[in-house]
Amino acid sequence: MQTAETSPGPLHWWTSATPHARKALIAGGAGWMLDGMDVMLYALALTTIKDDFKLTAAQSGLIASATLLASAFGGVAFGIIADRIGRVRALSISILLYSICTALCATAHNLEMLIFWRLLVGIGMGGEWAAGSVLIAETWDPKQRGRAIGVMQSGWAIGYILAALLAGAIIPTLGWRWLFVVGAAPALVVFWIRHSVPEPDAWLRSSGARVGLGETFSILSRPPYRARVATACLLTTSLMFAFWGLFTWIPGFLAMPPEKGGAGLEFVKSTGWIVTIQIGAFFGYFTFGFLAERFGRRAVFTIFTVGAAIFTPIFGLSAGNKWLLFAVGPIIGYFGHGFFSVFGALLAELFPARVRATAQGLCYNFGRGVSAIAPTVIGALSVNLGLGTALAFLGLLFLAGAVIFLFLPNTQGEKLE
Repeated sequence: MQTAETSPGPLHWWTSATPHARKALIAGGAGWMLDGMDVMLYALALTTIKDDFKLTAAQSGLIASATLLASAFGGVAFGIIADRIGRVRALSISILLYSICTALCATAHNLEMLIFWRLLVGIGMGGEWAAGSVLIAETWDPKQRGRAIGVMQSGWAIGYILAALLAGAIIPTLGWRWLFVVGAAPALVVFWIRHSVPEPDAWLRSSGARVGLGETFSILSRPPYRARVATACLLTTSLMFAFWGLFTWIPGFLAMPPEKGGAGLEFVKSTGWIVTIQIGAFFGYFTFGFLAERFGRRAVFTIFTVGAAIFTPIFGLSAGNKWLLFAVGPIIGYFGHGFFSVFGALLAELFPARVRATAQGLCYNFGRGVSAIAPTVIGALSVNLGLGTALAFLGLLFLAGAVIFLFLPNTQGEKLE
């Protein structure tokens, strides 16, 4: 029996991992954190850009939708690329793409130019997750894979918080263009990744069995992978539509006047509200993997998605009560983000190494592609319903995700080959 002296400490999962696994997590986590920062810069500058370019709510949502649609393409494309040239190389290219193009958004002087640069940002954004999540899944021990992916996902919340702090400091003084210039910073991380992070053994072992693109999709169209692809795509579609519809518009909801269904907070104060939401998101991402290892992935995923389904309407309909908004914000952040920590491990476990990144990129980004219309739909609905009411309806999609998840096989803890 273990004594207090011999029991593993709270960081045993990290200290017992191989150096390669730790480097992979740092690379994927940093890339995802900075990805989150660059992507959310637009959401945080949304109200200012809308006024500057004289955009309608639907047009503002269209820019976010274009980014998401491009991210779906980027996720599928970089999944294929990662299966061909390696996880680390694909990760590096994707980070360079989204960081440089975020900075170039500062040069936009009309809607068309801004959409163009955000399309390229989206391609890099989708590619980072497709390459980074597989890199981590293939280098970590199956017993600790879930928590490693959860730690990676928590980087998104940190990136969002960084974006909120930067927006609060830069937009009121220098304007939104300088905010995007800061988005070039993630490119510096690539130099360390390329020189310090090795390719995972699982990918190196699969080099002799690597197949062409046609054969890849032929494999995925056969049982049991065909059903897994279909169910996973349906799952990601439901949850991502709800997620992007909600979190793209939360900054605008907090800053929008009450007569338009918003909370009526001034920009700096709404930034403080956003930070509290993302603190909740950080703990949601971070704890999901630990809880799933302790209580089982299915049970924890159900709790998170049902929690999001309950608190989304409460949040959306609380515009008139600022203190209730403040209290519910971290809760919606916790439940509405945390379940994403399942995807990196789950999708990796469903498919073999020779097609893993392609399949993972396809399933994850099919949902992201469909969800590209979510910001536009919510923006359009807000015209007649008010933004808070439009957001409340998204709770139904979180609930649908809880049901769909039950139709996927329970692969928790399986070794990746």
